[in-house]
Amino acid sequence: MFGLAVNELLVISMLVGFIALLFLGVPVVWSLAGTSLVIAILALGLNEYLGSDTYFLDSWRDYAVIVQRIWAIMENAVLVALPLFIFMGLMLDQSGLAETLMKEFANTLGRFNGGLAVAVILIGILLAASTGIVGASVVLLTTIAMPIMLEQGYDKRLAAGVIASAGTLGILIPPSIMLIIMADQLALSVGELFMGALVPGILLGLAYLVYVVVIVTLNPALAPRPRNLAPLTAGSLLRTVLAVLPPLGLIVAVLGSIFAGIATPTEAAGIGALGASLLALANGRLSLSVLYEVSRRTTLTTAFIFGIFIGATAFALVMRALGGDEMIAAGLNAIPFGDMGVIITILAFSFIAGFFLDWLEITLIFLPLVGPVVVNDLGHDPIWFVILFSVALQTSFITPPVGFSLFYLKGAAPKEVATKDIYRGIVPFVLIQLSIVALILILPEIVTWLPQLVYD
Repeated sequence: MFGLAVNELLVISMLVGFIALLFLGVPVVWSLAGTSLVIAILALGLNEYLGSDTYFLDSWRDYAVIVQRIWAIMENAVLVALPLFIFMGLMLDQSGLAETLMKEFANTLGRFNGGLAVAVILIGILLAASTGIVGASVVLLTTIAMPIMLEQGYDKRLAAGVIASAGTLGILIPPSIMLIIMADQLALSVGELFMGALVPGILLGLAYLVYVVVIVTLNPALAPRPRNLAPLTAGSLLRTVLAVLPPLGLIVAVLGSIFAGIATPTEAAGIGALGASLLALANGRLSLSVLYEVSRRTTLTTAFIFGIFIGATAFALVMRALGGDEMIAAGLNAIPFGDMGVIITILAFSFIAGFFLDWLEITLIFLPLVGPVVVNDLGHDPIWFVILFSVALQTSFITPPVGFSLFYLKGAAPKEVATKDIYRGIVPFVLIQLSIVALILILPEIVTWLPQLVYD
């Protein structure tokens, strides 16, 4: 009993120490790896002092397993898709497609009340399905859309809410980098997870569109139609369609090849990287300097992700050796409100954790601990749970006061857009997203029907 109590104390110390180091400004990689090493040393010392029958690491060989774990990460063929998808997203940012889409959509849809807001959401959906990088999407939409919306008299709160929410769709709509890592952590099929996320992601985008149309219909002054706009012609409509075709073709090539079973996610990522480069070349935006910069940023982002992978692997190794997974499972199973109470508790924790931690740390540390409880102990569909978890985590990106997407927007927005405008403007979109979480919780078929239709 004494050994078990010490284990619990060590597990709690690991979690508290990790969070404390983050608040002190220590990089995530060193916070994870350093905490695991200190606790491992302490556990080995206590094991020698208390006796071999205690529930600790037996020797340094137990901690040295981290070497094999790191090797297994580097051998994982699925994770090769990460740098390729990152390259694809960064190259698309350089291709000028978003600017072209905004120009043509503004000319076609901008002549109606709320048309620019609708255009931003549609572009956000296209960017989400072709780049999957939230920070880049929010900054890009803010840069190209916010000045136009303010110039045409749009309410600052509505403009900020639309841009932040539309830019954050990339964390959910495939090919999402987050979903690839989640699939790896819980040994799920990337293709099935992508299919499970497709309907909720599109449903969320449509819910944003419906809200904008309704609110602008009730109060047209929030998003006035521009004056002195050239008449809409067949030529301008054709240009709009032609502007949509390149990103749409890339989406079909990447996701279609995965869903049809023609290519693995890694192979499809290669197709996407090549397709994005060709689109940049076709737009006259591809040069040696652009290729160098995109490659450099891809390398830095990939190194950052895999560094956290290594730190999280060391953290999880010590946590499990100390019985942390069993402790968390016992705590969740002791919740007195049944299956839904356990799941709602997990979602609430991930939502709150998303205020302070990036999705990567939550995915690598928290998800592997709670996933087996929901799937194995409670018997729920793993695809459904992962997508539900993802939507709840996405909500934290746009929730004041510390939603990451709000910081991205504030950093790129014009000076006249105050922080209070961003916070007030995002509230309706947070409520919409929470409604989608509740809908998926009540109706799992929203997630499961497409994967079952294709794979069963």
